[in-house]
Amino acid sequence: MDLSTPLTYVKGVGPARAAFLEAKGLKTVEDLLYYAPFRYEDRSNVKPIRALAPGEMATVLCAVRSTKVAGFQRQKLGLFEATFTDASGAILNGKWFHGAYLNDVLAPGQKIALFGKVEFDSYSRGLSMMHPEFEILTGDEDGDAALHTGRVVPIYEAAGKVTTRVLRALLHRILEGLAPVDDPMPPHIARQMGLPKRWDAIRGLHFPPQDSDLRLLNAFRSPAQYRLIFEEFFWLECGLELKRARARLDPGVGFELTDRVRERIKQMLPFKPTGAQKRVLGEIARDMEAPHPMYRLLQGDVGSGKTLVAAQAAIIAIENGYQVAILAPTEILATQHFFYFKRLFQKLDYTPILLTGSNTAKEKIGLKKLVGAGLAKLIVGTHALLEEDVQFSKLGLAVVDEQHRFGVEQRQKLLEKGAGKHPDVLVMTATPIPRTLALTIYGDLDVSVIDEMPPGRKPIITKRVDQVRVEQVYSFLRQQIDAGRQAYVVYPVIEESETKAMKAAQQMHEQLSKIVYPDLRVGLLHGKLPAAEKEAAMDKFARGETQILVATTVIEVGVDVPNATVMVIEQAERFGLSQLHQLRGRVGRGGEQSYCILVTEKLNQIAGERIRTMVESSDGFHIAEVDMKLRGPGEFFGTKQSGLPALQIGNIIRDADILEIARNEAASFVAHPPSEPEFRKAVLHIRGHWQRRYGLVQVG
Repeated sequence: MDLSTPLTYVKGVGPARAAFLEAKGLKTVEDLLYYAPFRYEDRSNVKPIRALAPGEMATVLCAVRSTKVAGFQRQKLGLFEATFTDASGAILNGKWFHGAYLNDVLAPGQKIALFGKVEFDSYSRGLSMMHPEFEILTGDEDGDAALHTGRVVPIYEAAGKVTTRVLRALLHRILEGLAPVDDPMPPHIARQMGLPKRWDAIRGLHFPPQDSDLRLLNAFRSPAQYRLIFEEFFWLECGLELKRARARLDPGVGFELTDRVRERIKQMLPFKPTGAQKRVLGEIARDMEAPHPMYRLLQGDVGSGKTLVAAQAAIIAIENGYQVAILAPTEILATQHFFYFKRLFQKLDYTPILLTGSNTAKEKIGLKKLVGAGLAKLIVGTHALLEEDVQFSKLGLAVVDEQHRFGVEQRQKLLEKGAGKHPDVLVMTATPIPRTLALTIYGDLDVSVIDEMPPGRKPIITKRVDQVRVEQVYSFLRQQIDAGRQAYVVYPVIEESETKAMKAAQQMHEQLSKIVYPDLRVGLLHGKLPAAEKEAAMDKFARGETQILVATTVIEVGVDVPNATVMVIEQAERFGLSQLHQLRGRVGRGGEQSYCILVTEKLNQIAGERIRTMVESSDGFHIAEVDMKLRGPGEFFGTKQSGLPALQIGNIIRDADILEIARNEAASFVAHPPSEPEFRKAVLHIRGHWQRRYGLVQVG
């Protein structure tokens, strides 16, 4: 048996269990060795029932004496009660609320290990445990109850019908029968960081020494856990460093930054750029001048001016005779970008075109001809840009908005449309995350951060209002309109179709325009409107002809109206945290005080946390961090779409500090390897590691 042995051939697994394990991603011995417990219990205090004392945590090896369900058994809400006895002859009671299901699990005569807090039960005048953990000791897995009690015990997430007890026995058997595994970690890094050996760390992960600190174990900070988390991050980051280095060797476009280009950029700019915008544009311009492809992530908070920076990069490409493609994940976002670039580039006589699934067949043919002939210099679109018959004449720059909503393969499809040379790539995201995390999630990209907002902007005041008090919101909105300001009223497009949201918006538009504010000009904007009507609705609002704009989330990005000071979000509990933050960013763009009012109905715990975060913070980095914690990294980034690696032990949120250290060590190791043989050995390990873990081979 070695690390690559399929689990099917491990004693005690068999075809049925192997199928359950494989469904969990566990196919080989190595996979199982890196299947970390999610917590640990100290079951070292094993006592006979007669020796138990109230208030202590203890493990009891005993037998089930009797069982019964009291209360609402049919609704599975009943109180399940059992009595236990052991060789001492004493009796211990066990109680589980909502435990009627245990009537099919526990039966008189079964041998069992109970673990929990001992209490005095005034009703029975005896000792009891409330909701104790338990394991049925069948004797057919390991035959040794000492493996599951009398020590610090690992608790695993079950794999189908393969219970934590079965997993514990399997891992114990594998660790006893496996020779110590090779340690590929560069020796100087292991020494420098004081890391335990890989084999010792694997054993310590599953069966910690008796003197282990339980608090460290459950915080995933024991020496063994630290070593394995660091190792996982280190090899991942080494692979990303090699991928980045390899990508830079491809032939790219070397753009010239001439006086004419600089003049055209100045001509286009609607206001003086911030210091952060200038710094970021400098990073992008240096990349674009190089003869190798740019792969850069541009992140910044809502309203920080990312799209304006992208527009400046587009001018560099266009003035050098190349085309620019702007790829957005939805038609709504693509339309917003189209209108934004159209307004910006009016002074320069560039005419953007919009290519989406909503174009008629005849329109598509005409637009594709313009793209193929090189007559269209700036092409904004959705996945429609990726269709095979969309052929660019001379694609030089691809701007991808909200990268996490695209697959890596989709981005690659766009790059392959470059004529002979790889176009430069600029990826934008309004979900600011820590730099090291960004470099890991967007593995092949360099990172630029706009960390400064345009001057003169006041923090937006955010309030939550219960739906029953919505009349107060209307009154406040009227005060703002009377003061010469404008406002948005937004409805959610979550789960339900855009059509339902459109109807809700239409009804609200009718109510506001005819009943609440019959004397005001109330506009309507939703995703189902034809492009020309959307543009007209937004133009009217931008010019101040419309005082209130009722909309679906079509105004999530790209709308910039400095005079709009109020954002009312109806049913705010149904929005995600980043989306709420995006919508709030549509106001606060001028010098006047702005407000975001979250109108909610009943809140569950997670929705309450989201709303509370919005009210208390306007920091995009903090909001993104809370969102990651609430949703988990996989859902937050869209694991399948972003290519986020499926980590086995490390957690990018919990272990962000270790990730930072691992990335620095990996960057140093790849840039300055101690010796060629050691570097070769590491690269071979990385290739094998990436192929096994992530299904990727070409890392360098």
